[in-house]
Amino acid sequence: MSPAKKPDPPALDPLAVAPLKGSPYPPVYRGPLEGRMRRRLGEALELTKFGVNLCHLPPGGWSSQRHWHSSQDEFVYVLEGEVTLITDAGEQVLGPGAAAGFPAGRADGHHFVNRGSVTAVLLEVGDRPAQESVDYPDIDMKADLVRGRPGRFTRKDGSDFDW
Repeated sequence: MSPAKKPDPPALDPLAVAPLKGSPYPPVYRGPLEGRMRRRLGEALELTKFGVNLCHLPPGGWSSQRHWHSSQDEFVYVLEGEVTLITDAGEQVLGPGAAAGFPAGRADGHHFVNRGSVTAVLLEVGDRPAQESVDYPDIDMKADLVRGRPGRFTRKDGSDFDW
């Protein structure tokens, strides 16, 4: 956006929101997410019922480890570039204007991988249940979330990671 005049609240310039780089995952699982940048637009706008992130994925970057949520619905809209959506059913390439949705409780691990040559930009939307758990089917990790934020990452047997 970056307009000549800064918008007045309740509007904002998404690029004025400080980006969060990488991932809060335990170090052993962070590698493919190191270049990911997320801007938490929902938080910047003081939204409490749902979250909205503007996500930039560089070439080779992942949106997350493959996962599914017990209580959170997720919606992703591709704004720019091309990403490969990987689910239990396989892979499909999505470009600008494509959307994907992941209902809460559906045990279908999913994530997006940028296999292209330019940065992809995604809009991520999810509700914010008070508490929930996230399963990562490909790796030995689970997460407990509180209001959409990581509370604790553990191994599937409940043991802690050595950070």
